[in-house]
Amino acid sequence: MIICNVVIPQIFWFKQARTSIPVLFVVSVFVNIGMWFERYVIIITGLSREYVPSVWGVYTPTIPELTVLAGSFALFAFAFLLFLKLFPVIAIAEIKELEIHEKVHGGAH
Repeated sequence: MIICNVVIPQIFWFKQARTSIPVLFVVSVFVNIGMWFERYVIIITGLSREYVPSVWGVYTPTIPELTVLAGSFALFAFAFLLFLKLFPVIAIAEIKELEIHEKVHGGAH
């Protein structure tokens, strides 16, 4: 990997190598091979050991964790219902229709 990605491209310090199509092609093939080696190293070393603690064992939530989860859902539901009580949901189209009706009929229903 180091030879293909670091050492071989050093040939580009020479102008003859930079301007030669066959040399550019060969170096590009070696760089591609080096990149494949790099991907192999990343994947193999990443899969050889699990670093995430959550995969070391089976997780089962405890009663306090479940209570906190249920409480957060209940708090959201309470806040949502309180918001609907204080600020009822009214469509803007209905409000505009009422304004137009009041302008035409002078406020009498």
